[in-house]
Amino acid sequence: MSTSPQFDLIVIGSGPAGEKGAALAAYFGKKVALIEREPVLGGAAANTGTLPSKTLRETAVFLSGFKHRELSGLQLKLRDKVTVRDFMAREQLVTQTERARVMENMRRHGVNLYMGAASIVDANTVAVKPDRCPEARLDAGRILIATGSYPYRPAGFPFHDPRVYDSNTILMLHDIPPTMLVVGGGVIGCEYACIFAALGVEVTIVEKRDTLVGFLDDEVAAALRSRMEEAGIHILTGDGVTSVHDNGCLDVTFKSGLNQQFQTILISSGRCGNTEGLGLEKVGITVNDRGQIPVNEQFQTSVPNIYAAGDVIGNPALASTSMEQARLAMAHAFGIEQTFMDTNRKLYAYGIYTIPECSMVGETEEALIEKKIPYFAGKASYAQNARGQIIGDAQGFLKLLFHADDMRLLGVHFIGELATELVHVGLMALQMNATADLFVQACYNYPTLTEIYKYATYDAMGKRIAKQKLAASSSPPR
Repeated sequence: MSTSPQFDLIVIGSGPAGEKGAALAAYFGKKVALIEREPVLGGAAANTGTLPSKTLRETAVFLSGFKHRELSGLQLKLRDKVTVRDFMAREQLVTQTERARVMENMRRHGVNLYMGAASIVDANTVAVKPDRCPEARLDAGRILIATGSYPYRPAGFPFHDPRVYDSNTILMLHDIPPTMLVVGGGVIGCEYACIFAALGVEVTIVEKRDTLVGFLDDEVAAALRSRMEEAGIHILTGDGVTSVHDNGCLDVTFKSGLNQQFQTILISSGRCGNTEGLGLEKVGITVNDRGQIPVNEQFQTSVPNIYAAGDVIGNPALASTSMEQARLAMAHAFGIEQTFMDTNRKLYAYGIYTIPECSMVGETEEALIEKKIPYFAGKASYAQNARGQIIGDAQGFLKLLFHADDMRLLGVHFIGELATELVHVGLMALQMNATADLFVQACYNYPTLTEIYKYATYDAMGKRIAKQKLAASSSPPR
């Protein structure tokens, strides 16, 4: 007879997926254990990823005077010399607060915490091994793997050099460097490039693909690139690094033949699932070449009672999507039938905290063209919006995509200040299967940026009316 503690659910990892999965199951009366190998809770989101990078962004925006751009004629540059202490102080405070919040959330839900490295013994048993201590074993009917991810380190870069960082170690930066090469033009690479450019660093991005942030709508991606270049960021697309040598500075040779020197290199080449040492092979769960776990639509692994959610299963690998994946997984695991678990919740809004912000939800124009879905696109700019003029963002815009037949909303695409907040209006409309009427009939506060939804809708409706008139005028007389 087993003497191991008995649980309904064992969660491995305390990041966004682990925390929310554990909290949901506990809320519905399940006995839950959560295992965390690090000495603090919160995972990468609290400690090395989401919140730290976004806090650093806000610090950079504040210190650079970015939000005062048009209001008082200030340039996008530092008002005073910034020290690392200035740059990191707020990030450290936010990180500590988030760790405490996660701990309190687990305590409030009655989740049992175990600190140590977890490994799966069998489909219902997990071993916990604290440092320099004997292991303990826990049993449960369900297991949720939410171990997150770590930065991929491609071969050919001298990571032993203290001037070469990945997206975790960049938080240990000693000095603000005069020059920086960012290898990788995805979300993380572009976010950090904007942060350091705002702090006066001469930044170069090299990206092997032809565009930055590949999943963005092409028009938004092009606008982001233009804004980043205006901020002084040098962007090399369709290129890569062939060698790095220490010649006092870091001497970098690119595939294109270009040779440049940098004080610092940040490698942002994707992430790998934290699955090493979990013992997945014992139960027949295989991972891909990046250590990520394949799952089905219910987030089950190849072992039905073992679920996985968050970064450990791969894209989109956002804190927000990780939380929802874990909630959906636990709803399936325990048969929790709630309206909030509707499949429409698989509409995930993407937020990119560059300078300026970008955000999207739903279809892109490129996807609609590929799927041969007829549509009308409506645009409205911040420059024609009273609040946009007040805050001095003349280049931001919203693009809405509507089905040509019934004007049902299909996609929402923002670039500009508060884009990651404003996109949620569109997200809710998409979840309602709303049409253009929703935005036309709404009465928005004035002046607000949200009002831009009405005018982007008017633009799309105007194009539809113009097409209908053209079709009518070209029809043969009866």
